[in-house]
Amino acid sequence: MEKGCSNKIEREGSQGEGEIWVNDSSVDHMGRVPLRASTGAWKAALFIIVIEFSERLSYFGLATNLIIYLTRVLHQEVKTAAKNVNYWQGVTTLMPLFGGFIADAYLGRFSTVLCSSVIYILGLVLLTLSQLAPSLKPCDAAETCHRSLHIHSTIFFTAMYLISIGTGGHKPSLESFGADQFDDDHAGERKAKMSYFNWWNCALCSGLMLGVTLIVYMQDKVSWGAAAIVLTAVMVFALAVFLAGRPYYRYREPEGSPLVPMLQVLAAAVTKRGLALPEDAAEMYEITKPEKSKKKLLMHTDKLGFLDKAAIMEHKEDTTAAAEKPNPWRLATVTQVEETKQVLAMIPIWLSSLPLGICIAQGSTFFIKQASIMDRKLVRSFELPPAFVYSFSAIGMILCVSFYDKILVPFLRKTTGNERGINMLQRIGIGMLFSVVAMATAAVVEQKRLDAGVADAMSVFWLLPQFMILGFGDGFALVGLQEYFYDQVPDSMRSLGIAFYLSVLGAASFLSSLLIIIVDHVTSWGGKSRSWFAKSLNESRLDLFYWLLAVINAVNLCGYVYLASRYSYKSVKRRVMGISNSSEEDEDMEDNVS
Repeated sequence: MEKGCSNKIEREGSQGEGEIWVNDSSVDHMGRVPLRASTGAWKAALFIIVIEFSERLSYFGLATNLIIYLTRVLHQEVKTAAKNVNYWQGVTTLMPLFGGFIADAYLGRFSTVLCSSVIYILGLVLLTLSQLAPSLKPCDAAETCHRSLHIHSTIFFTAMYLISIGTGGHKPSLESFGADQFDDDHAGERKAKMSYFNWWNCALCSGLMLGVTLIVYMQDKVSWGAAAIVLTAVMVFALAVFLAGRPYYRYREPEGSPLVPMLQVLAAAVTKRGLALPEDAAEMYEITKPEKSKKKLLMHTDKLGFLDKAAIMEHKEDTTAAAEKPNPWRLATVTQVEETKQVLAMIPIWLSSLPLGICIAQGSTFFIKQASIMDRKLVRSFELPPAFVYSFSAIGMILCVSFYDKILVPFLRKTTGNERGINMLQRIGIGMLFSVVAMATAAVVEQKRLDAGVADAMSVFWLLPQFMILGFGDGFALVGLQEYFYDQVPDSMRSLGIAFYLSVLGAASFLSSLLIIIVDHVTSWGGKSRSWFAKSLNESRLDLFYWLLAVINAVNLCGYVYLASRYSYKSVKRRVMGISNSSEEDEDMEDNVS
């Protein structure tokens, strides 16, 4: 910190200091304590949301039409194409675990977004070349040529997986970097952060809608090459906008591997496993004033009590020496122990979210393929691209988030007294219930389509209910998962927290592929019966597959409700500053973050 800035803070004193300077361990672009009026909050978040809009435009413009490209251009079977789409989506949403770790431990979130955006753009450039370079582009249906489809496929998938790597650093770092712009110790900014996640997802859905309408239309009616050029240009422009916001951002410096403190807690607990816990938790080791790191202290809880042994001071007569320079592999603070407990407690929630992710995976695979063989004509001369139907889900999510943020939350705040309206796990559970209804609706619609037969093609708008319901569910579940995994992890792991959320979708994509393989094998056992996934969609039984997913999610929801009812949110002891113009004293308080 610069000396002049430090002296300024000293002159201000403690009264009113939080209204002028941001004291949450963040710094401005010059490495100084940020000035609240000119940095962070919405003035910074808007720059970040712009690049998120552009990235989601590119991602969904490619992802939602990918199964059509694989079947029409690369001539893959439906089940093979669905598995390849799931593999790509799985890698794309699991890569953030690596990117989030790099951001939190070494590069910092801003630098990680910058580097990953460059990789993303390189992937888009290579994708453009695969469509336009004469020796690399695929043959048109009407032309006869001798170019190898294998070469095109190799370049195409290389480009797509470069985009996966770019997304891996981009997604966890960008969203957490945006949330970092809001100070949890300031009442006004803390409430704004709750709205941030809602409006972040509105921007995401807006990019999605433009991707599955304009971009997909260009791919189907103009060319994939033209669409790739547009996506590359938009992403380059968004990166320039992101860099333009640099003076307004608040930055968190990386603190080293966030996994090491947890390993130290486990090691200390195992080493002192034979010691008895003190009757009074106050006798366990804790830093009283973490002024240098400004780290928030957590309240002690009784869950996973074995880990509390890591905070036992073995030599009570020498507590001063232990406090000055403890061996971190032998003695951990109560806060470190509680952070480890919190991360371990998130694992069951993560696992119980996987069936929800499997339902979401159907929206960009089988739902889109269904649309491709349905009547998509608006007028005689205009036909909607199959991937256009994915915009129904985005519309549903935008409507849900807008209603939730502007109407439901203010009402629930007055009714429940909860600052969030309802807690994060309740919001996720409501979304899971919507996913059950969406799969049941999809099963009924598919059965009706099969009964109608090929000669009487149903309108694609029959898919509207299942997409809209899935979008409503996303507005509750996905936004709730983002808040939960960002908020409940330690401050040093917030990029990883967003990566944990994304990994739900990634692991679910792989599980969806695995489930397709298992169901295909079981339903065609010994050739005695027809597989649910035949070469032709009209000979398949997707309706039964959707019913299976509805049952799996209904059973999972029961288990989730049990877990959520027993879950305890982290309790933070922190200073909360008011937002009025009058002078107010800062107050230490216990905050149960829910």
